[in-house]
Amino acid sequence: MAGKPVPCLWFNNTAKEAVEYYLSIFKGGRILSIDHYTEVGEEITGHKKGDIVTIEFEILETRFIALNAGPEFSFNPSVSFTIECSDQEEIDYYWERLSSKPEAEQCGWLQDRYGVSWQIVPRMLSEALLNGTPEQRRRLTEVYMDMKKFDLEKLEAALRTEP
Repeated sequence: MAGKPVPCLWFNNTAKEAVEYYLSIFKGGRILSIDHYTEVGEEITGHKKGDIVTIEFEILETRFIALNAGPEFSFNPSVSFTIECSDQEEIDYYWERLSSKPEAEQCGWLQDRYGVSWQIVPRMLSEALLNGTPEQRRRLTEVYMDMKKFDLEKLEAALRTEP
């Protein structure tokens, strides 16, 4: 039986730096393994024997592989990682540490310094959008569509407001 999918993130020769960055943000994260290039393919990859090829790491109980490659590919917002937060303090914590491109922010989405997209979302929003009345879902959507970073107090107020 196959294991869980493990996202592989392609970095432009900054895998080690990126992993250190993520581990500084996501407390309790850890490096699981580091693999190095051999002399095979040096002329193709441009990497030397001993350079890091991959770092397998874990944050928030999710495994990732950071690939130390080149500039051929870059990240875009079509793939993002969602962090469900329990309170405003947690939302603020991740937002302050991950957001590095204000023009890319909308509805809880942000991009970090490597171009990786994250959704920093209050847990209550997902629950309310799934279980709320049609009127509650409409009000919540109207409120959050104008937000960059989610404001939990405003979202909760929209949920409580009667028409």
